[in-house]
Amino acid sequence: MQLYSPIIIKLGLGIICLIIQINLMGKGNLAPSSAMDQVQNYVLGGIIGGVIYNDSISVLQFVLVLIIWTLLVLTVKFAKEHNRYVKYIVDGRPITLIKDGKVDVNECLRCGISANELMFKLRANAIYEVENVKRAVLEQNGQLTMIEFGDESIRYPIIVDGQANYDVLELINKDIEWLAEQVQNEEYKGINEIYLGEYLSGKLKLYGYEQNKA
Repeated sequence: MQLYSPIIIKLGLGIICLIIQINLMGKGNLAPSSAMDQVQNYVLGGIIGGVIYNDSISVLQFVLVLIIWTLLVLTVKFAKEHNRYVKYIVDGRPITLIKDGKVDVNECLRCGISANELMFKLRANAIYEVENVKRAVLEQNGQLTMIEFGDESIRYPIIVDGQANYDVLELINKDIEWLAEQVQNEEYKGINEIYLGEYLSGKLKLYGYEQNKA
């Protein structure tokens, strides 16, 4: 039993670290929703699996590695939530494949989307003609989000985590100055105070981080 004690301790610490990371990241499970989630799962699994059966690495060293990795994950998470450029680098950004009924062939080829795959995704959404699509966006998780002409019930996430969505601003033919003015009209100091902003049928619905406005 004494021979297996370090392995049991390391395994227990690994499970505890896994639980802590899941809760700190605000997730209910390990299902990846972004590239960073996938990397986090791979690296943490590699750390735990590689260290458990390595007798040359002590429990203390293992704990230090887990702490360092957790701090790195939290640092990247904080940076993503406060800087849209970091978010684009880490998680990527949505890519428009179809705009105003026309396919952007260069973007499709760059993303590795064949014509057959594109049409399959359209058919899966009950769309059979490209010219009926106002905007088709390839999301970071590989899903295709589509907006048809005449669809006025779409809720546009124009602000996410205190950051303006410039692609959506372009879609509704508005600019960042217009958005900032709308936010101030709702008695918020700035866009960075908005947790989520939706654009619905020409109206802006804002959800601030705090209940109290300026």
